[in-house]
This record gives sequence, C-alpha cells and structure tokens, in this order.
Amino acid sequence: MIAKTHDPKSIDSRSSTARVASTSPPILLREDAGSIAILTLNRPEARNSLSEALLAALGDAFTEIAHERSVRAVVLAANGPAFSAGHDLKELKSHRSDSDRGRAYFKYIMEMCSTVMQQIVNLPQPVAAAVQGVATAAGCQLVASCDLAVASAAAKFATPGVNVGLFCSTPMVALSRNVARKHAMEMLLTGDMISAADALRIGLVNRVVPSGNEREEALALGRKIAAKSAYVVKIGKEAFYRQLEGGLKDAYRYATEVMVENMLARDAEEGIDAFIEKREPKWEDR
Repeated sequence: MIAKTHDPKSIDSRSSTARVASTSPPILLREDAGSIAILTLNRPEARNSLSEALLAALGDAFTEIAHERSVRAVVLAANGPAFSAGHDLKELKSHRSDSDRGRAYFKYIMEMCSTVMQQIVNLPQPVAAAVQGVATAAGCQLVASCDLAVASAAAKFATPGVNVGLFCSTPMVALSRNVARKHAMEMLLTGDMISAADALRIGLVNRVVPSGNEREEALALGRKIAAKSAYVVKIGKEAFYRQLEGGLKDAYRYATEVMVENMLARDAEEGIDAFIEKREPKWEDR
C-alpha cells in the first residue's frame, strides 16, 4: 500500500491504489514537499525488508512519479531503526515447499527487484537516499542505485549474503558501479558491516550528517536540484549512466551528440543569456 500525503501548504490530498488489504498499515508513504516527492519505506517491524508487496509499491510509485512534471527530485527515506535489511528472507523461504523448490518465485522476485533498481536509474528525476540506519544486502543495493545518498552518522552498510550462503550477486551490480573494485569485493567477500564514515570514504554515500539530520540534508540537495532546468537535469542524468556503459571513444561520441542537442534547447539558450546578462535564468523545462 502507498499512503500519499502532501505538503501542508497544498490543498490536494489523494490516496494511491493499495497493493494489500486496506486494513493493513501502508508499507510505503509518499509526501510531496513542494516539487520534491518523499517516499518512505514503512515496514519498521520487518526492518523495511523488501517484500514482494513493498517492491511492487516502489515500482508503482516510480512509474507514477516519472510522469509527474511537477516533481523535480525524489527523496527515498525509511521509518524505524533500519533503512532496509534487504530481501524478506522469510517470504523467500516460504516458497521452498513449491514443486520447483521455489525456483520460479525466486526468479520472479529477483527480476522484480532488479526492475525497481533500474527504475531509479532511469527515472527522469534524481533520487537521493536519506539513510538513517542499517542498509544491508538489497537495502545496500537500494542506496547504491540512488543517484545521491546522505547518511546519518549512525548508518551502517553491508552486503552480508556470503555469511548465510547467498552471495549478494544482484546487490553487487549497483555496488560495483559506485565504489572501486577492491572496496566492493571486500564488502561482498567478507560480509562485514562498514560505518557511514567508511561508506563516505569509498564513495557509497555523498555525505554524512549528525543522526536525525539526514532527511533534511537530502531534501536540501533535492531543493538545489529542483532549482535547475528539469529538462537539462533529465538529459544529463540519462547521459551520465549511458556513457558509463561504453568505451571512452563511444562515450565521447555519445556525449558530444547530447551536448549539441542540449545547446539547441530553450533552457540552454536562456541559461547562457542569463549568465552573460548577469541575471537569474527563467527555466521553461524545454
């Protein structure tokens, strides 16, 4: 279930379609603070583990936000002491008794999770994680999949699957695209928990703030981004991830094409004029 609220200053308030029974507590909350959508994982009793229902709710939320021109940035937060403990192992274990020992369900969940992580990367709006506590396994993957991450000084990170005989292969995809190989391999091979300070040192998060300040700091980043041209941010985010997947020559060829198209955009013309004329630009998001 996604429960949706809005900034107190807004007169619009509506609820999204529930994925679970209406009597159940909402597992994903949404609040709009101006042009920033705040999504909050709300399974604190289960350490915000990524159950099938929560993954579905996240997927629905990102699909919705991708088409909302009024949303210019997203903050992903969580309630309770943990940001996310990864996949719901009890839910996965319950399918061991299936006729195929769970193979079909495991494939379904892993593909669903991978799709949600890619939704974050492909979302037109930047996503900043506000990590207040422990983020492990697919929870660490969720942080690594976000474009930006702010961590509380109390936050900790790990890919501990190797400790229970389940190597964190899908979290590895996002982790290895955020930190250097040897740092990623150490996390994956040892399963050790690392501190917020170490996460900052290896590049898993952007900054570390005193406990309780992580959400406001992520919102501050969101507000800074929201002040830019949404069109330019969208093409820049897409180009950032696409060029990473190619070789150096192909990356430059692609980035050159993007720059040319960007130069022809209305907001690039306005932005350059505003810079030369020493005034604030007036974005039209095109």
